[in-house]
Amino acid sequence: MTTSVTSADQIHPMGDRVVIRPDEQPEVSAGGIILPDTAKERPQEGEVVAAGPGRRLDNGKLLEMDLKVGDKVVYSKYAGTEVSVDGKDLLIMAAGDILSKLS
Repeated sequence: MTTSVTSADQIHPMGDRVVIRPDEQPEVSAGGIILPDTAKERPQEGEVVAAGPGRRLDNGKLLEMDLKVGDKVVYSKYAGTEVSVDGKDLLIMAAGDILSKLS
C-alpha cells in the first residue's frame, strides 16, 4: 500500500525514523533487455531526505540519530513503508533497518 502526501514539507519522521529516497533502478539490463516494472528488484540503496530526532531511552535521555539529511545508505530489502510525495516514491523506516552508510 502506498500513501500519498502532497508536499515533502509535510513529512516529519518521529523518534528514530528516517525518510529515504530510493535510488533509481535501470530500465535496461546489463545485456540490453528492457525491464518491465514487474521484473525490477526493489532498490536497497538510497539517500536520507529527513530524519527524526532520535530514540528516547528508558531513563528519559535522547539517543540522537547517527544519520543526517544527504547521507547515502544501504537498507534491508523489505524495510520501510512506501509513501508518495509530489509523485516521487519515498520510504519511511526505522533507523535500525539501515545497514550501512556509504561514503
